Formats: sequence, C-alpha cells, structure tokens
Amino acid sequence: MNPDQEYVLKTIESRDVHFVRFWFTDVLGQVKSFAVNPNELESAFEEGMGFDGSRIEGFSDEFGTDCDLLAFPDASTFQVLPWRPDSNAVARMFCSIRKPNGEVHERSPRHILARVVEALSEAGFEAAIAPEIEYFYFQNAQGTELLDDGGYFDLNTLDSGSDLRRDTILTLEKMGIPVEMSHHEVSPSQHEVDLRPTGVLEAADEVQTCKMVVKEIAAAHGVYASFMPKPREDCAGSGMHVNISLFDKAENNCFFDATDSAGLNLSATAKSFIAGLLKYAPELSLLTNQYVNSYKRLAAGNDAPMCTSWGRVGRNLMVRVPGHKPNKEATRHVVLRNPDPSCNPYLAFAAILTAGLSGIQEGLELTAPMDLCLPEETPLPTNLGEALALFAKSELAHKVLGDDVFTYLLNTKRAEWQDYQQSVSTWDISRYLEVL
Repeated sequence: MNPDQEYVLKTIESRDVHFVRFWFTDVLGQVKSFAVNPNELESAFEEGMGFDGSRIEGFSDEFGTDCDLLAFPDASTFQVLPWRPDSNAVARMFCSIRKPNGEVHERSPRHILARVVEALSEAGFEAAIAPEIEYFYFQNAQGTELLDDGGYFDLNTLDSGSDLRRDTILTLEKMGIPVEMSHHEVSPSQHEVDLRPTGVLEAADEVQTCKMVVKEIAAAHGVYASFMPKPREDCAGSGMHVNISLFDKAENNCFFDATDSAGLNLSATAKSFIAGLLKYAPELSLLTNQYVNSYKRLAAGNDAPMCTSWGRVGRNLMVRVPGHKPNKEATRHVVLRNPDPSCNPYLAFAAILTAGLSGIQEGLELTAPMDLCLPEETPLPTNLGEALALFAKSELAHKVLGDDVFTYLLNTKRAEWQDYQQSVSTWDISRYLEVL
C-alpha cells in the first residue's frame, strides 16, 4: 500500500467518513458515482470495485460489450466533501476504469487524456492548464430568471452572487483546489471562477469538481447554477477559456523567448503550438463545443471567437497572448477562448494539447497576429451540423479518441443534430405563424 492510500485510510478513521464516493466521467462529460463502504477500500485499491458499465454513456456498445468494469480509486484525489455533514462524513476519489483482465478501458475519458499526457512527456514536455469557468445563477432549474443586474467586476448590491462565490471558493479550497480569481461576469447573474495552473489530469479533475461545487453551493442557497453555454438571448454566453503553458523536464517555460522579434516574448515552440491550435480547432470543435447550444455562443456580438484568429488584444480572438506580465518567464502562456464549460474537460484538453503538439511536430509557421476575425481567416463551425461534418473527416480526432469513442460521439451528436433540426422553437412560431 502506497503512502497516499495509507493517508486515505487514516483520514477516513479520523474524520468519521462512512461513505466514499467513486467518481468517474462518461464520454459526454457527466460525472458518475457510486458509494463504497470504507471497509472495502483496501481491496478496492488493489482489485478495483466492479460495476455495470452498460448504462454509462459511451462505455459500452449496443450489444452491452464491456458491461463488466472495474473502478480503481486514485488515492491522490481523495477529499472529504465539505458540503456534507461532519458526522458520518462523505468523501470522494476519482477513478481509473479497467476491464476484468486488468487492461485499461479505452473508452474512459480520463484514460484518453492520460495517453495524451504520456505523448507530451515522450516529446519532452509537461503542460500546465488553468481553466476560467463561466456560469449563470438562476432562481430555479425551470427557467432563466436572473438574480441580479450586475455587470463585469461589479462589487455592490447588484452582485447578489458575491456570497455564493465566496462560499464556493472556500469550499474549493477545503478540497485542495486553489482559486486564482473569481468575479461577476459581463452579463447579469453571470459569474466566473479562475483556477490556478496545474497538471493536465489534475486540471480536468478540478473542472469536474468545480462544477459540482458551484451547483451544490447554489442549491444550498436555494438557487440554481447552470453551465449551459447560451441560456438567454439577451445575455452573453458562458465560455471556459483555457490558459496553457508547456515546460521542459528542467521546468523551463518552453513558451518564453525574450528575443522574440515580434515583441511578444513567444518562442518558436509557442508559435508552432498556436499554429496547431488554429489549424485543427474547426475539426475539433465537437470536443470543445459539443452541444447544439454551444454554437449560439460562438456568434456575433458575444465577445466569443468565430474564426481561427490569434493576437494580443482582440476580445473575439480564438487564441490570445496576454500582455499582463510579458517579461516574466514563468507565466508566459496562451489562452484558448473557444471552449465552453459544457465540454468534457478530459476529451477537450486531450484534443487541445494534441493539436498544439501536432503544430510543434509539424513545424507549422504562425501567421501574423490580428485583432479582429478577418474574412480570410478560417471560420469556426457555426452550428453542430458543420462541426459534425469536420469532425467526421478528422484524422486527429480519430487518433485522440480511438475508434470506439470517435464512433460513439459521431453517432450520438448526429442524433442530437437531427432532433434539433426537427424541433419547432418559439422563434419559429413568433416569426412565421401569423404571416404564413
């Protein structure tokens, strides 16, 4: 038994933990869980805990193949859930998913991301990721009634979410997740939590935990939190900007170069990484923006990217190079701005990092920066149908996901797009009923 596992068993005894939830994520990004008696943990660490994977989205085919699976808890992710009672407490651990023969389950999103982390390491890199997660508070889950009339960075009575954000941050910190910043976003009742840079797998785990905490704290205050990308026509959409840096084995920032002739202190590695993001973003949009609703955010007037542009100051750029501390090597990074918080972070991060790494390995040249989305730039998909068409032909997406997950997403999202095309909205009725 390793030290992390010993720590878990000792903490369970000292903190009166009576339930340990095993967390894992399905292919569509939803957290799944089952509770385990603490007495079963020693064997679970060694042998895993069996569960039926046939009803987990993307984990099995239509014939129920691979329905018998094992969840192996990762002791390094153990945390007591602060929103549950101190007496008879509840804890959680993220799990790796394996088959009965011990092989890693190739459909597990966490495993897919782990493969990409390994590929980065073999190429000599380690990545650090810091997500910025936007969301809305509503009165309840049945509608989109706002809680306040606040705006960007408001700190007054207009921002009724201040206490909600405070309790959310305190809860995250109790779970070992440091928060760099939180604030009211541009639209009424819209908020943002920015996590500190960390390793890739840890960042994806933290996104899932953060979304859970935001919802739990909102529910405790009698309101509802939503990560829907575009929940209202009259409000900006919610994105999840992803801050990315690459480091070598000696922990030097591979994105920094003080001799950069463009004055951005970006290395050749950083520029090729950005070029990879620009080249592959359209065909990977299904992973960074996976729902019909996602593309209602990626539209004019939302301060969201609509094409594969990059630069320093434009608010609708897809990739932005921040200018806060350009001469500080440790913090030189790039920000990818098209993802939204409804994505599966494991699959999205896997796709993003593979695109950037491909840019480096292909030696891609970066175009000149721009502050606006210009007509000659490659547009991002404007709807899920366009994203599907590009995804279906993407060799990179196929490589990242493997045959099974690639096919599952293709079929599932085609069904979603077909359902949407057949639906009749309130817009259709108000626009056409009286005049046609």
